[in-house]
Amino acid sequence: MTDTRKFYIDGRWVDPVAPRTLEVINPATEEAFATISVGGAADVDKAVAAACKAFETYSMTTREERLALLRRIVEVYTKRQDEVAAIITKEMGAPLWFSKAAQARTGLGHLGAVIEVLERYTFERMHKSTMMRREPIGVCGFITPWNWPINQIATKVVPALAAGCTMVLKPSEVAPLSAHLWAEILEEAGVPAGVFNLVDGDGAGVGQAIASHPGVDMVSFTGSTRAGVAVAIAAAPTVKRVTQELGGKSANIVLDDADLKRAVTAGVQSCFYNSGQSCNAPTRMLVTRKQHDEAVAIAKEVADAVKVGDPMADGVMLGPVVSDVQFKRIQGLIQKGIDEGTKLVAGGTGRPDGLSRGYFVRPTVFADVRNDMTIAREEVFGPVLAILPYSDEEEAVRIANDTVYGLSGYVQSGDIERARRVAKRIRSGNVHLNGAPSDFSAAFGGYKQSGNGREWGEAGFEEFLELKAIFGYEPPQKPAR
Repeated sequence: MTDTRKFYIDGRWVDPVAPRTLEVINPATEEAFATISVGGAADVDKAVAAACKAFETYSMTTREERLALLRRIVEVYTKRQDEVAAIITKEMGAPLWFSKAAQARTGLGHLGAVIEVLERYTFERMHKSTMMRREPIGVCGFITPWNWPINQIATKVVPALAAGCTMVLKPSEVAPLSAHLWAEILEEAGVPAGVFNLVDGDGAGVGQAIASHPGVDMVSFTGSTRAGVAVAIAAAPTVKRVTQELGGKSANIVLDDADLKRAVTAGVQSCFYNSGQSCNAPTRMLVTRKQHDEAVAIAKEVADAVKVGDPMADGVMLGPVVSDVQFKRIQGLIQKGIDEGTKLVAGGTGRPDGLSRGYFVRPTVFADVRNDMTIAREEVFGPVLAILPYSDEEEAVRIANDTVYGLSGYVQSGDIERARRVAKRIRSGNVHLNGAPSDFSAAFGGYKQSGNGREWGEAGFEEFLELKAIFGYEPPQKPAR
């Protein structure tokens, strides 16, 4: 049993103010493999005090000093990247190959992207006689989820460090060990005491304390829309900046001129990656009515071929979902889809054949789905795909936008100009054309109830800066005689 009961505050691993523990469960075995402490408001107070003190000096560091620090973090992270991948697999169930190829690699991806931004960013510019200056926002509170643990930590911590901010992190109590490893990496890289602080705990005890704390100048949250609302309410009395990356129900529009087999195959696989536990997963596949049955047959073939099992084993595409709570919720939504009359063509309730323990979900495909059905409205956060037929391009766009969410969209077409035209009409923060991958140097974030603010690249970096206008910075020129 791994003992990670200490918090990282002011450059030291310290005991919680009040002892209270929680076991961390391996979702593949349903067995506890680690213990953490559950913090509270008093622990947050200590962490915020350390961050406030450190801000006085860290905010005054130069661009060159912060670049040197980020490059040292890259060196240490690279050395320990395999450890990061292994612990992510153990704590949240992603197959080891996926943890190495995607989960752990995102840490280096965001470090590299932010280093590029910091190297060229203009913090000061003149507007007539006024200096327009961007400065670090202050102490930041970070509340991160379990589904992409290092990715979501890196998207917040790295630009904050680059901007000159200090911070307090509350990782998910469901998958916290990768955050502890991240803290060790930052410590080894020489991040000054108090700049980065970590307090474990739940949303009610630690998350709310961070969001409402008067010493926190900004809170950045990633998680469910419901929890995001609670964070915003807690933050409102102190009028701090709040950025949120929340839920999604992304539409994947397969236009009638797309390569159907290629588009459907890639769409199913993308929906199922990470066991469907990605907020931007393309969980609604829209195909023309004429191509519906053919698309369903392709999707069924792909889903039936997916190997589910031990995330440490070779050849496994899907590991378990993260917890018993998630498993039961997904089972309930699959049953709801069946009860509402959708056509179940692959998967269904229960574990896959041959698996008697672990939170494993059968890769599931529903066909003939209407956009008013629960399976098309609610974020399932599991390997569950809904296929919706449409009559024409106009209807496809209407269906895609008929959701409270607006995180990502996907368009497949043999005509790139047509794909671009449709993409511009989708109300979401990101759109992928013909399977294009994400770009860490771009921007990530949502419309509507998928959140506000942006992460990644220059847009994400600027979330950690305040804009100051210094009037009269340059005296007016005396007229020439």
